[in-house]
Amino acid sequence: MQLKVLIIEDELIIAKDIKDILVEEGYVITDICSSVAQAKESLNRITPDLALIDINLQGKLPGTEIGKLLLEKDRIPFVYITSYTDTKTIDDVKATRPMGYLVKPFKKIELLIIVELALNNHQLKKIDPNRNEETLTSDAPIKIRKTIAYINDNLENRIELKKLASIAGIDVAYYSRIFKQHIGISPYQYILKRKIEKSKVLLETTNFKISEIAFELGFQSHSNFTVAFTKLVDTTPEDYRISKKVF
Repeated sequence: MQLKVLIIEDELIIAKDIKDILVEEGYVITDICSSVAQAKESLNRITPDLALIDINLQGKLPGTEIGKLLLEKDRIPFVYITSYTDTKTIDDVKATRPMGYLVKPFKKIELLIIVELALNNHQLKKIDPNRNEETLTSDAPIKIRKTIAYINDNLENRIELKKLASIAGIDVAYYSRIFKQHIGISPYQYILKRKIEKSKVLLETTNFKISEIAFELGFQSHSNFTVAFTKLVDTTPEDYRISKKVF
């Protein structure tokens, strides 16, 4: 599958250089836009796998406006490419959570590395506990956060409530109560949710058989996994994989 990249850059020579480098490496360029308005119109027509955004664009609006838009949707990773390194620019950039920041002038290898890293980090963020649980656990007691770290590290195993309570240093009933109080769902529901989230990434990014994914995540059988997946995602694992058109 060829990955699609949107270039948002108003310096046409630089935009062409970026396009030539990426096309040579097998990427598809969906569009080259020189303003925020053009970028929004392009995003309405086609969804890229990555956006490369210059901060200083034609018109009144800076490239960070596109960054804010993409952050709200949280579906398309993006990297800023700019010659600006002042404190205000960096603060504006940090607020939009880009997957990278490349300073002009840059070398070909620097561009390729930042593109590959951005795509990889976005692809794996659903199963990265450090990203996925940051907001969820920020207000939870440290004893609950410890058990969540254990869950994330042991998704392929059978995780017993007794073990989690032991890690937290409290009894099972109290552990279940405070877990739900802080996380919003029971430990069992949380474990199942995390397993299904990881299975979605495996379905999208690998050619593992459904039965192999079920086994990898500790489900008793293919059918057991399918029932749980369908209940949470509202479609079967097979149909989910087809809908993503990865293979």
